[in-house]
Amino acid sequence: MGGSTEVIDEPKVAIDLSVLLHPSSLAVCLVSGGMDSCVTAAIAREENADIAFLHVSYGQRTEARERRAFEELADYFAVPKRLAVSIESLKAIGGSSLTDESIPVTKANLASRAIPTSYVPFRNAHMLAIATSWAETIAAERIYIGAVAEDSSGYPDCRPEFYAAFQKAIDAGTKPETRIAIVTPVIHLSKSEIVRRGLELGAPLELTWSCYAAEELACGRCDSCALRLRAFAEAGTRDPISYA
Repeated sequence: MGGSTEVIDEPKVAIDLSVLLHPSSLAVCLVSGGMDSCVTAAIAREENADIAFLHVSYGQRTEARERRAFEELADYFAVPKRLAVSIESLKAIGGSSLTDESIPVTKANLASRAIPTSYVPFRNAHMLAIATSWAETIAAERIYIGAVAEDSSGYPDCRPEFYAAFQKAIDAGTKPETRIAIVTPVIHLSKSEIVRRGLELGAPLELTWSCYAAEELACGRCDSCALRLRAFAEAGTRDPISYA
């Protein structure tokens, strides 16, 4: 697990969490219900005394199915501290095939480097802002998020530089005594490496949901399904969820 950084004050320095990770009493983990957030949650559970699960809906097509996955994952990890909120303003804003029914969910093209229609403009900033508010309120020391920079859809708000910039915003915008670090434990892993890491940790990948288009059976055609199917194939194991 490489690439995770933690920023502290007096003086503020970057710490490679793979080398040094001081004990944390409580961490907030953003859990969408997908594979990456599930593995991130499993890592967070190992690295902290206590974890709190946060789920943010935004009017996406598979909102109900993702919420179900979140609740099942929270039950599996026995997390009593859980918060589910909605920011449907992102649906009103639109601009994404996940939130705007007039924009079709395009068939996956894994060779393309263009940002796909499924990108929800600046979504992760909204989610991190909510996570920061909750973390400061409950005195959590870390926010875990399952962002993936490589082998993903190329979303600009999944890049390491975005999280470094948001860390500065947290440091500047919270109380002087507040110490909250963003942790991105899978950001430099490929999707197949995330599958392998999940298997090592015994993460319940069978409870996760990644499809952008369907809620009964995964479509197998959207960008997220294609990345997931390729990841399991490269990891040499079967995807435990069902596809149409």
